[in-house]
Amino acid sequence: MQTEVIFSGFGGQGALFAGQILAYTGMDAGLEVTWMPSYGPEMRGGTANCQVVLADDEIGSPVTQHPKAIIALNLPSLDKFEAMVATGGVLIVNSSLVNRDPTRTDVKWLMVPAQEIAEAIGNRRLLNMVMLGALLQLLPVVSLEDLEKALNNHLPERHRKHLKGNLEAIHQGAAFARGEKVLA
Repeated sequence: MQTEVIFSGFGGQGALFAGQILAYTGMDAGLEVTWMPSYGPEMRGGTANCQVVLADDEIGSPVTQHPKAIIALNLPSLDKFEAMVATGGVLIVNSSLVNRDPTRTDVKWLMVPAQEIAEAIGNRRLLNMVMLGALLQLLPVVSLEDLEKALNNHLPERHRKHLKGNLEAIHQGAAFARGEKVLA
């Protein structure tokens, strides 16, 4: 099994952090993992994306041309990466900032009002965890329980106060992907 995921958005939206937490989750679960960030020179507002590869066996390359999943946090990310997702893959799009549906008919896609859900939790910066929860509901490469453990084990001390919100955001995203009523 090998699964590749691209997380993409503006700097400050948490695309890199969401990918890093997924990588830690896979690592803690005993999988082979790579995490490769890419970002512009701006601290916030520039482009930011990362590629995560999770596998049972040794990973040949951290770079993927046709990932199994893409999380697009904004319209430029959807425009850039939509065509890359593998046939039969998953495309999770932040409908809070994207004003169009994906055009692909050969992938499973979901529009998630991530910012509204995060704001209902109490912190709009949790939108990345809402999206990660939705992804893992549709593509359970690791379990939500393993993700919770990884967040608890790897969340930097300065952000520990946000652990409860991060966990709630993950569960709200997963619930939205299941078609359940959520906070937003």
